Amino acid sequence: MKRGIKEMNIILASGSPRRKELLAQAGFDFEVEVSNADENVAEESPTEMVEELAARKAEAVVNLHNKKEDNCLVIGADTIVVLDGKILGKPADEADARAMLASLSGRTHQVYTGVALFSVKEGIIEKKTTFHECTDVTMVSMTEKEIADYVASGDSLDKAGAYGIQGLAAIFISEIKGDYYNVVGLPISRVYHEIEQF
Repeated sequence: MKRGIKEMNIILASGSPRRKELLAQAGFDFEVEVSNADENVAEESPTEMVEELAARKAEAVVNLHNKKEDNCLVIGADTIVVLDGKILGKPADEADARAMLASLSGRTHQVYTGVALFSVKEGIIEKKTTFHECTDVTMVSMTEKEIADYVASGDSLDKAGAYGIQGLAAIFISEIKGDYYNVVGLPISRVYHEIEQF
């Protein structure tokens, strides 16, 4: 990793353990601060939605660091699953999770992750950018019992689309077109190269 990036004071504006693991795996030194940003947005386009939510998360953390001595790079991110144009967020309960997985069974869907980078100097946003990545994911046909067993494991409730590709749901994935890490929650290669430009 280049010296400039290693010397940055980086803050991840997300409580996602998957994003934390990916940044650490890539060699970043960073702090984690959960933004608690409002996630109700009017945008219907998946790309606009994930970029708006990522920016809100980053900005919420920036607002916590508005002291003049604060210099940092804040990373916000948001991931959604889209099937036939319908956005699938995190399931409300187990019944919702089962319904989501049944709709994804045997079909191809898209996973979008939006990322926002906010460069803060002396408490003021000096530069910011947002971008997104999209990955096609195809699932095998799942039986009702397979879906019920997976949901009962508890792995689905805190994840968009009711599944985590890096966990037990890996056995249901037959094909991926695009960035695998984007599906996990952060397109880490794109993030690195965007930060490099900062």
